[in-house]
Amino acid sequence: MKILVLNCGSSSIKFQLLNMIDEQILAKGIVEKIGTRTAVVSINVPGKDNLKEVMEVLDHQVALEKVIDYLMSDKFSIIKDKSDINGIGHRVVHGGESYSGSVLINDDVVQEIKNLIELAPLHNPHNLKGIEVCQRLFPHAPQVAVFDTAFHQTMPATSYLYPLPYVLYKRYKIRRYGFHGTSHYYVANQCAEMMGKNIEDLNIITAHLGNGCSIAAVKKGKVIDTSMGFTPLEGLVMGTRCGDIDPSIILYIIAKEELNLQEANTLLNKHSGLIGVSGVSNDMKDLIEASAENPGAKTAIDIFCYRLKKYIAAYAGALGGADALVFTGGIGENAALVRELSCEGLGYMGLYLDKEKNNTLRGKHDLSTPDSKMKVFCIPTNEELVIARETKLIVGDLK
Repeated sequence: MKILVLNCGSSSIKFQLLNMIDEQILAKGIVEKIGTRTAVVSINVPGKDNLKEVMEVLDHQVALEKVIDYLMSDKFSIIKDKSDINGIGHRVVHGGESYSGSVLINDDVVQEIKNLIELAPLHNPHNLKGIEVCQRLFPHAPQVAVFDTAFHQTMPATSYLYPLPYVLYKRYKIRRYGFHGTSHYYVANQCAEMMGKNIEDLNIITAHLGNGCSIAAVKKGKVIDTSMGFTPLEGLVMGTRCGDIDPSIILYIIAKEELNLQEANTLLNKHSGLIGVSGVSNDMKDLIEASAENPGAKTAIDIFCYRLKKYIAAYAGALGGADALVFTGGIGENAALVRELSCEGLGYMGLYLDKEKNNTLRGKHDLSTPDSKMKVFCIPTNEELVIARETKLIVGDLK
């Protein structure tokens, strides 16, 4: 069974084609700058030379047609025809309260994704665009929506309700939803496997750290709390997002700077976080390289790690004690300094990071000392594999 996994953005399509017999990646890549004459098509096929070409790609349909043409070309010969693709899995950012798991896409699901656009205006429209393109290009192939919010739907009301007038929740569904759920689900289960235990017997804290960052408290396989909220703006410090702040600050800035709502939204989402504090970069790698000589870069790193440490300690408390902490995402997997600083001083919880392991090991590893009661893991995430597995499960049930 060949499953195509898509993650569609406003001007990009990330894709993977997997053979689900052995879960091997047949091809992966990205089309960037869609809608321009200088779009970039990048395709990697194991065992063959990578392809990277600049060309005119006017819309998402043309982009996907280009990808399929390349996969059928003599250069790659991955598939003979579009009908070789047995199912398509889509990353959909927001499923609201409607979906606590992945679903087969039909007219009702499409309509609900449209209804949820007001909760995820930066993501759901583009996810939906990918679905509509695939309906035209692959009418034979069932499609599955895998929601970023679904894994967090197990949160109790004490976690997901905000202390606002309850009528606002009833009217507008203002609540904590959480995001990066597919990643948190994957690494939590990988952690249990590495520990040789059932996830139902473990309390795990998972930290997905990239340009967007979130942390989740997973109790016996179920999320009981997560840092991102009504939108992905809440929680940890991120590349360009501020994370937790006093809500009155933005009202004060709006008045002082005479900002409209769109400008205020842009300030919080695009010009804050690491880039806002440092004035250097939203990339943690750049900040670490600059930190020795640039006080702003060092301050940004220190704030990032301090806020992360607070969440780790808070979630350990919410869980009644944690068995493991997992770092994942671009920063979590690659920034040893961030792991070190955010674990520093947590020995009172039984958490001890092995500094030598932390600084030298790469990839999937236990980074804790032998006597650490709370284990520390670095586990590369694989959201595409989760989407492919979910798609296979649902498509397989149709046969």
